[in-house]
Amino acid sequence: MDDPNELQGLSAAITGGGRGIGAGVAERLAALGAEVTVADLDVDVAEATAARIRNAGGRATAVHVDVTSEQSVRGLIEAVVATTGRLDIAVNSAGVFGVSPVVSTTESDWDRVMAVNAKGVFLSCKHEVVAMLRNGPAGGRIINIASLAGKVGIALQAHYSASKFAVVGFSNALAKEVAGEGITVNSVCPGIVGTRMWLGEGGTADARRKPGESIEESWQRNQKEYLPQGDAQTVDDIAEAVLFLVRSPHVTGQAISVDGGAG
Repeated sequence: MDDPNELQGLSAAITGGGRGIGAGVAERLAALGAEVTVADLDVDVAEATAARIRNAGGRATAVHVDVTSEQSVRGLIEAVVATTGRLDIAVNSAGVFGVSPVVSTTESDWDRVMAVNAKGVFLSCKHEVVAMLRNGPAGGRIINIASLAGKVGIALQAHYSASKFAVVGFSNALAKEVAGEGITVNSVCPGIVGTRMWLGEGGTADARRKPGESIEESWQRNQKEYLPQGDAQTVDDIAEAVLFLVRSPHVTGQAISVDGGAG
């Protein structure tokens, strides 16, 4: 059984923490005693997640962040340190997706996906490392949410795959840079998770529908086609992988797949 005080005294920041995987990770870390900063472009959904955490007895603050802006990211990390005194755990979950053939993908489509998913991770990690260096030998944990598409190219999602391959490579390289500082850097690669990215209107299941298929039918079919285990992962599955990396001082530079055997 988890110890509700395991992460007591530690400060965690989660980008993209208002919804989906980010929200699930924020709630799991808070349930174990971490003081959580929920950061999102949509501050209203960030506050909703923070409120759920507080209502459950945890400690959480909501902060607006645009991960494509260095000024915004710097402000987030400064706010975390000003509020909690330190930064021990950073989970970079902010992301966007796109589904289109390469020949139909516009330059602006490409730029948007790369700006949020790749540049956003770079900027976040840059300022998270600065904060964690102040912890001395205690260092910190950085976990970047990548994707199955960061290990295996996915048709109709070339720009998304490119951005997530970038996250995996960047995380591996940064891990080597900061390994001597007590800071670990890893990525988690989910397969198919039933969040808005897959199930929302205009989401992946919608875009991958065959003629006459409903979104739900597309969702079920894609699970069977892409995942050897045949069923989707849950937000809790991803949060569990994040927690493993938080607990593991000697695991760094890795891309942990949670994808039902698809990777």
